[in-house]
Amino acid sequence: MKATELRDLTLDELINKEAELSAELFNLRFQLATNQLENPMRLPLTRKDLARIKTVIEEKRQAPERTE
Repeated sequence: MKATELRDLTLDELINKEAELSAELFNLRFQLATNQLENPMRLPLTRKDLARIKTVIEEKRQAPERTE
């Protein structure tokens, strides 16, 4: 998911997506540990998406502070 798409979402939607991706990342790590991971490229992609979401969440949280 691109950062521009993420910036269009509300803070609540971003927090929900963050929780979903955190759970997915946990499952992917679990599958990797048990040698059941079919597509190993999903692991770094999920990690990067999670980082993007966290970045956009922080931008939105700091936005009101910048306007003062």
